[in-house]
Amino acid sequence: MSAETGSAEKQQAVDSRAADTATGKKPRKIKFQIAAEPESKVYLAGTFNDWDPIAIRMRRNGNGTFAATLLLPQGRHEYKFVVNGTWQMDPNCPQWTPNSLGSLNSVVEVA
Repeated sequence: MSAETGSAEKQQAVDSRAADTATGKKPRKIKFQIAAEPESKVYLAGTFNDWDPIAIRMRRNGNGTFAATLLLPQGRHEYKFVVNGTWQMDPNCPQWTPNSLGSLNSVVEVA
């Protein structure tokens, strides 16, 4: 994990805890994963990080997938993966929503 990624994830966790303390909601760990070629550069972007395409770099697992676990507040979160510079929906996510660019975003609901 790069210092940039670690710093962004730590700040997100701090921001989530502060917001949830004020509202009484507890954040939950949510795991995101996608299959990609071993030499790929894979990132996660969404409403939880202002759609920053390089803030959250995903780690390669030994099973041919890349993964990242985030601490997210309750609510609805839209996201996409960025694989080698190409934005992609989550092929394993059953819930999608149209976006303003004419494509679809994946959706995760945190209870």
